[in-house]
Amino acid sequence: MSAPMPQSAAAVTPPATLPPGTPMVGATGVRKSFGSHEVLKGINLTVQPGEVTCLIGASGSGKTTFLRCVNHLEKVSAGRLEVAGELVGYARKGDGKLHELRPREIARQRQKIGMVFQRFNLFPHRTALENCIEAPIQVLKLPKDEAVARAEKLLARVGLADRADEYPSRLSGGQQQRVAIARALCMEPQLMLFDEPTSALDPELVGEVLAVMRDLAAEGMTMLVVTHEMGFAREVADTVVFLADGTIVEAGPARQVITDPQHERTKAFLAKVL
Repeated sequence: MSAPMPQSAAAVTPPATLPPGTPMVGATGVRKSFGSHEVLKGINLTVQPGEVTCLIGASGSGKTTFLRCVNHLEKVSAGRLEVAGELVGYARKGDGKLHELRPREIARQRQKIGMVFQRFNLFPHRTALENCIEAPIQVLKLPKDEAVARAEKLLARVGLADRADEYPSRLSGGQQQRVAIARALCMEPQLMLFDEPTSALDPELVGEVLAVMRDLAAEGMTMLVVTHEMGFAREVADTVVFLADGTIVEAGPARQVITDPQHERTKAFLAKVL
């Protein structure tokens, strides 16, 4: 396992300052269907700035689909999703109807949302550093030297200062996932989405990724995390949300939901995973 994360490394962007009462994520009646199959059946969820919310539930319960909707990687079929007070993927025009934004406008919205996937999705032909500077240069139009300085600080932040010039094939799974986190942070997002970030890792590598996520939470990064790591959810999350069959069955303070669930379906699920 890698050495502890350096305390002097770059901190993440501080929690976004939003108008009073504005949640970082606001979902109202969100539905998503693929053909005749309805995956999300009216999700209502609020995540405040600086909060960590973990989504738990069995495979197929709609967790990943909801996460992808937050980033407009999937279009909602009904309801509304807002991030930092802005409607995701749509705008209300003069006729009162919602119109989908153009790709460039959607890309602008995504700049404030970082996403880390189950699979690392690194460019195999680029080094760790090159993976991190690609989007800041191409999307944010940062000068290369500024992008490199930011990337070096964040690679140090995740304990990989000495691996900046390595290609993904020469990194362990845990190291690749930490590069993916650094890459997302290089865009200075207001919100981080994690889709089962440890599920593709060997057990001995899980801890190093969770350590980075714990540090991000401690520094106030707003995080929406799909996870099967119940220990992480209990210790780090402010809120745990249990989904089943596309609906929120139970939600509340993390320790309460995990140690004293009220719904029978939550109890049955946790009995299998704890």
